[in-house]
Amino acid sequence: EVQLQASGGGLVQPGGSLRLSCAASGFTFSSSPMSWFRQAPGKEREFVAAINWSSSSTYYVDSVKGRFTISRGAAKNILYLQMNSLKPEDTAVYYCARGWGNTPRDYIDWGQETLVTVSS
Repeated sequence: EVQLQASGGGLVQPGGSLRLSCAASGFTFSSSPMSWFRQAPGKEREFVAAINWSSSSTYYVDSVKGRFTISRGAAKNILYLQMNSLKPEDTAVYYCARGWGNTPRDYIDWGQETLVTVSS
């Protein structure tokens, strides 16, 4: 059974940083592309970032380029999203997902959400 458990969300002031983690099990993580999505209140789920199986390619939505970094744990089945220079518009529930694509319909396996709130 595929399991994806996201964590690391919380309340942070504008300009601050958070690192989200996604612990993966039930599939071959090392050969799977992985992604992060988010969904703000009243909005549709939005692609944030993706990383290929070897970490040689990453892709970001324009609104987070230069601020967010997606990465894979070197020795653990963990996906990360380092978020710097956070803005109030980054407030959302964040999801990790197994796969590659910039729309939710490209994905089957989703993790539990973790809430990020950016507010002063």
